[in-house]
Amino acid sequence: MNRKPAVKDPGPTIELMLMVIRTARAIEDRFDSALAEVDLSGPKYGALSALVRAGEPLSLGDLAAKLTCVRSNITQLVDRLEADGLVRRVNDPHDRRGKRAAITALGLERRAAGARVVATIEKQMAQAVSRLDHEALKGVLDQLT
Repeated sequence: MNRKPAVKDPGPTIELMLMVIRTARAIEDRFDSALAEVDLSGPKYGALSALVRAGEPLSLGDLAAKLTCVRSNITQLVDRLEADGLVRRVNDPHDRRGKRAAITALGLERRAAGARVVATIEKQMAQAVSRLDHEALKGVLDQLT
């Protein structure tokens, strides 16, 4: 008699991994939708936030390092931000060949609007996850990364 081998049921670990992936996607979707309401994307908000935190124009290489992405992606992102009037390229005072990204007044306004919608999402998540659960979840996620 030809018997097919039994298919092993996925264990609880794979189910947990899939839950983490689904949850991350759901959070990212909520984040992206909220930022879209203020005409931003996650990468644009991240770049504007990095410029605000720096308090000064950043070279594209420094901005790429702060956002942990490759320089070619930053160039394209800064091109989009510049086209939207959110940043402008300025000369690098230490390297006459170099350019830096400087946030504009409109960029500051848009980033502030983004920060408000992100704060709303953060508040919603804080209400959904107790402080004790938050610490436990953070500990588990830290071990996975």
